[in-house]
Amino acid sequence: MGRVTAPNPVNPVPPADLPGTLGALRAAGHQYRTVKQELRDNLLARMRSGEVRFPGIVGYDDSVLPEVERALLAGHDMVLLGERGQGKTRLIRSLGALLDEWTPVIPGSVLNEHPMHPLTPASRARVAEAGDELPVGWLHRSMRYGEKLATPDTSVGDLIGDVDPIRIAQGRTLGDPETIHFGLVPRTNRGIFAVNELPDLAERIQVALLNVLEERDIQVRGYQLRLPLDLLLVASANPEDYTNRGRIITPLKDRFGAEIRTHYPVDLALELALIRQEADLVADVPEHVLEVLARFARAVRESPSVDPRSGVSARFAIAAAETVAGAALRRSGLLAAAGDQEGRPEAAVARVGDAVSVTSTLRGKVEFESGEEGREIEILAHLLRTATAETFRAHLSGLDLSGFTALVDDGAAIETGELVSAAELLRQVGTVPGLAKVLDRLGLGDAPTPEEAAAAVEFVLEGLHLTRRLGKDVTDSGRTVYGGRG
Repeated sequence: MGRVTAPNPVNPVPPADLPGTLGALRAAGHQYRTVKQELRDNLLARMRSGEVRFPGIVGYDDSVLPEVERALLAGHDMVLLGERGQGKTRLIRSLGALLDEWTPVIPGSVLNEHPMHPLTPASRARVAEAGDELPVGWLHRSMRYGEKLATPDTSVGDLIGDVDPIRIAQGRTLGDPETIHFGLVPRTNRGIFAVNELPDLAERIQVALLNVLEERDIQVRGYQLRLPLDLLLVASANPEDYTNRGRIITPLKDRFGAEIRTHYPVDLALELALIRQEADLVADVPEHVLEVLARFARAVRESPSVDPRSGVSARFAIAAAETVAGAALRRSGLLAAAGDQEGRPEAAVARVGDAVSVTSTLRGKVEFESGEEGREIEILAHLLRTATAETFRAHLSGLDLSGFTALVDDGAAIETGELVSAAELLRQVGTVPGLAKVLDRLGLGDAPTPEEAAAAVEFVLEGLHLTRRLGKDVTDSGRTVYGGRG
């Protein structure tokens, strides 16, 4: 799972030293290979050199990726099964990086035909006529990937192609490849084609893929065109759709060489790594706050109140981190507008209290069991408190935090919240015993900024409340007041 950074530029220009004619291509020692041979050779080369085979994919090193590699080495088309947000599409897109950076094509060929392996009668005639003087074009690997999201309205023409009536009117005969307007699959010839959410494709449309997968040719309007396609076909599907709401027809399932099951991050460290890699954070989010969100996502995923068949996407935790960062940036802006800056602008640093907003903004990403209607925010809020308490115990268990509880033993209270500045919060707690050890445990270093120190203080206060050592109240103005015993 994880972000796939596009390794190739948009509309790249081929290097000037690449052969420009078929004769020069042969003289350079170029050998024709199928797409699957190309993928196999390049994957083996990366294995032998120790190079990363699937950069940016997190959490699959010991489970999914070995199965993908075995399928590629065996030359199998594959279907990836997994709930939403498990990185299936990103994994599929990363396969394009295993193709040769540049591959020769016959210029103008809709099917990306290889100069040494022409498919259509027109291209074969062109090669025969020009011989070694045939011009050679070069196609970048970024242009050799095709993708279609399966929807009920997808047609055979979209995927395979259809007869072009204008070309028929121009005098060409039916069955002539020149009369066909090719669809997405043949246009990705000599590349990788992906069908996302394959079960959502109507069964009669799935039938059109049977020949592509097995016989490697296509049929249009009953005319069998012997155009052997050269491609790797990969599909994704949700296991629930795979068996119930929609289905992959049995003959099509049989033609996929590999069926690979994906999964969510198996442990907290991988969940955190995924958030760090994927989230586009507009403010500083301390590690302990990210951990709260990672634990929260895992708790939601495992909750009996959530429908396990739909899953909880990895995008849930990513969006949560981005929302928390946005809340921190909002506080920074509002404090600046109010002039509450203590001589310096408030830096945007997230606190654990900023996470409260995600329970309402992200509830639409979670499918709850039918009996939980109306309790969605309540359930998420409980799970967030649980995740915060677990993170508090994981980092600060065993520390003497009596200095914090002593702050309110005499009836005083500490106010924090969305619009309480770091300076104001720190002024309330003063020089509290144990804060240095808290900062060290949270990885904030010996010289944290006031905003980082305030984030640590708020985390301690919330943790003490959740472990029933401090009371807590929320005022009408939105401020959070800690005081007394929980």
